[in-house]
Amino acid sequence: MTNSFTIPDFALASPEIFLLAMACVVLVADLFISEKNRVLTYILAQLSLLGTLIITLYVAPSEATYTFSGTYVSDPMGTLLKTSIYLITASVFLYSRSYLIDRDIFKGEYYVLGLFGVLGMMIMVSAHNFLTIYLGLELLSLSLYAMVAFHKDSLHASEAAMKYFILGAIASGMLLYGMSMFYGATGTLDLGELAKAIQTKDSNNIVLIFGLVFVIVGLAFKLGAVPFHMWVPDVYHGAPTSVTMFISSAPKIAGFALFMRLLAEGMADMHAGWQDMLVILAVLSLAVGNIIALAQTNLKRMLAYSTISHVGFILLGILAGTKDGYSASMFYIITYAATAMAAFALIIILSKRGSEADELVSLKGLSKRSPWIAFMMLLLMFSMTGVPPTVGFYAKLLVLQAIINIDMVWLAGVAVAFSVIGAFYYLRVIKIMFFDESEDNEPLEVSAEMNVMFSANSLAVLFVGLFPGALIGVCIAALG
Repeated sequence: MTNSFTIPDFALASPEIFLLAMACVVLVADLFISEKNRVLTYILAQLSLLGTLIITLYVAPSEATYTFSGTYVSDPMGTLLKTSIYLITASVFLYSRSYLIDRDIFKGEYYVLGLFGVLGMMIMVSAHNFLTIYLGLELLSLSLYAMVAFHKDSLHASEAAMKYFILGAIASGMLLYGMSMFYGATGTLDLGELAKAIQTKDSNNIVLIFGLVFVIVGLAFKLGAVPFHMWVPDVYHGAPTSVTMFISSAPKIAGFALFMRLLAEGMADMHAGWQDMLVILAVLSLAVGNIIALAQTNLKRMLAYSTISHVGFILLGILAGTKDGYSASMFYIITYAATAMAAFALIIILSKRGSEADELVSLKGLSKRSPWIAFMMLLLMFSMTGVPPTVGFYAKLLVLQAIINIDMVWLAGVAVAFSVIGAFYYLRVIKIMFFDESEDNEPLEVSAEMNVMFSANSLAVLFVGLFPGALIGVCIAALG
């Protein structure tokens, strides 16, 4: 018996290789950069993301291509999701700079951890094997645990990091246990081989069903779906706002990629089983997220429960099990990540040195202090509510259409009902900004860099809502 070894196509994985090398370069270079020149670390991190983006687009194949013995896949869906992750992470780095400087935590470690987190997300997006999936997931998770605890003097941050770490370890264990069950039942870790093995087996195989349950529990935790959401409000509230902004945006796109790789590709023939599970997760997420958000007085916690409710919508598109549903969820997660990022950017804009403007009362009278910033936030809240012509309306419409097309009209009705409930706490933010009197009537000082970025981010939410065709076309094309 002869063993044949195929040399991997390293070109396909060149974006990951480049980013790994650059993250190491940033780490070492930061040791030799003085405190007053720390901006060089920031510039180097941004250039790393730019270089990775260029390489990704340059080597992007027109169809799914496998390498590293089938453990890595490069396809149009991966290219789109990775591009979104780079752009959002670069924006987060830009927003974070002034926040970190004001709190004397403008350290190179923040950017190094961020780059390693992006590397983990890239591996998750291109994973085509259980081992590769777990490798990417843990690289991202370990980076996020450290980022949450980044502000060492903050007790809230340390507590949030401990909770996140312990619950994350439990979820990782669940996911591993589910993967081991699939391996035991099918004898393979490769997602392509797994799909073939499931086709030849009885779909009611008890080991496969138990494995599916554990895998979905692990995935639901990473995305923050109810009832595995307990870490979301505490981590969002306790972490520095710049870290919360990162956690709320790019990793959600990587989480969506995991659902697509594992469920839509590897376990498509078990659709009836995982669809029922996702229905329960989606309804619970919509209910708990929207109802508990009503009682929040802290803006970060309100946005945390808001994220949980939006995860419910994303799961609706995935559970449809159709190309329309998958493309609707992809469109939703990309646009939501950009919207959530901008909402947390407002907290950074309002925060002063040594304080966090993360309470709803901090927004009082914002329309008088800065009419333009208040108007931009109004667009973001309208988008999260689903008010036309913002992108949030079109994203929700696409998901609801996908659900109705598979004759689950009752589920679409439930989603609409909870969206109406959710409208209350988004509109309350607008009411506070425009109709409540502020104790501080000083004009809001915003740096030109932050003003331009926040305005571009918010106006993009309106622009894509007015002209959604291009992005939804790209999402549909990415799914082949």
